[in-house]
Amino acid sequence: MLDLRGLCNFTDSFIICHGTSSRQVVSISEAVEEQLATSLRLSPGHVEGRREGEWVLLDYIDFVVHVFLAERRAFYGLERLWGDAPRIAIDAPEETTAGGERRAARRKPSASR
Repeated sequence: MLDLRGLCNFTDSFIICHGTSSRQVVSISEAVEEQLATSLRLSPGHVEGRREGEWVLLDYIDFVVHVFLAERRAFYGLERLWGDAPRIAIDAPEETTAGGERRAARRKPSASR
């Protein structure tokens, strides 16, 4: 997550992630939208790019979620473009095992976070 407060006037933060296929990008964006609608009763003011599945933008006014195809994320480089923005780590949610036990989700270390 990039903290854009004080750097721009159109949003407070960008949440940036990526998938490895267009189908996965669309699925991630749909899951984010569904989870925010269910848990926080939030709906995006604008959604863009879902048809192509290379870069889906979910604009929630106070924050914008960017879900990229991995190659597009590298090409557009929002983290480089907004290099002055402080980064805020977001912890991975817990996963539920088949037996109902909860455990921390495994994450691969990533230099592009």
